[in-house]
Amino acid sequence: MIVDSAVYRGGSRVPLDCAHHDYAALRASAREHDGFVWIGLYQPSETELGEVAEAFGLHKLAVEDAVKAHQRPKLDLYDDSLFLVLKTLWYVDEDDQVETGEINLFVGPDFVVSVRHGRGARLEKTRRFLEDAEHVLTHGPSSVVYAVCDTVVDGYTEVVQFLQEDVDEVEESVFSQQRTRDSARIYTLKREIAEVRRAVLPLREPMRRFASGLVAGVEAEAAPFFRDVVDHLAQAAEIVDTLDGLLSSAFDAHLASISVQQNDDMRKISAGAALVVVPTLIAGVYGMNFDKMPELHWTYGYPYAVGLMVLVSLGLYWFFKRSGWL
Repeated sequence: MIVDSAVYRGGSRVPLDCAHHDYAALRASAREHDGFVWIGLYQPSETELGEVAEAFGLHKLAVEDAVKAHQRPKLDLYDDSLFLVLKTLWYVDEDDQVETGEINLFVGPDFVVSVRHGRGARLEKTRRFLEDAEHVLTHGPSSVVYAVCDTVVDGYTEVVQFLQEDVDEVEESVFSQQRTRDSARIYTLKREIAEVRRAVLPLREPMRRFASGLVAGVEAEAAPFFRDVVDHLAQAAEIVDTLDGLLSSAFDAHLASISVQQNDDMRKISAGAALVVVPTLIAGVYGMNFDKMPELHWTYGYPYAVGLMVLVSLGLYWFFKRSGWL
């Protein structure tokens, strides 16, 4: 479906005298005064995107990738256009889960076609930002590429902040005095961090090329804008690497804590067994019905045996308590 379509000239949006889906007329209007048209699509069908591809001469392979989605972040250059794939991310705090979407950008000298999949990184705010920032919009299609990349990378920063809070919670739980079961949550967070890395890391090279002014079809004058995006992307990548290392350390500490707890449990079990075994031994000895046995017919034999059991048990309890086994 078409979310929005507009023609821009000289850093401003101009009124349309044709239908939003009349792509040929939109492009012709944009070409009259060195403007450009931006078509925004959301999860279009193959037929819908095919109509756009025919009007703007989009490459068949790029169109196929945009329809299927689930592509790796990448930058492909064609004859007079480029195709950029961006992964969008948003965080569901209740499930400790990172959801992913995708934005595909077709960029030519006089057009930008954005194809969005998933619920993340809506581009309405991005479009409004550009329409309010004339000094940015004057860079033409390059300004749209910058604004969309900036929106997506800002989304990465938000997701990374949420993950950082969850990792802090896991560390606090692992090193608390209470017995916890953090292994499942650690695994979940490591899986979500891997999802973030799949979005962040492949995007660094395309952003570096934009920031260096090395991509045909993107104005070299727009490079300073992309440098800001590169900085934010690098920060997100560094934090993701740090969080992954912290989770690995937390998992090792969790396993070590479990081992210590198990050893402590075994000591307590052994001490408890000793408190039972020694009185049982005494009772077993005095329970053997031999005639010639010391204290067997003694009047105080029974109190003596019971007292001996209590005394030995108290002695063992004091020893185990002092040794930290109880």
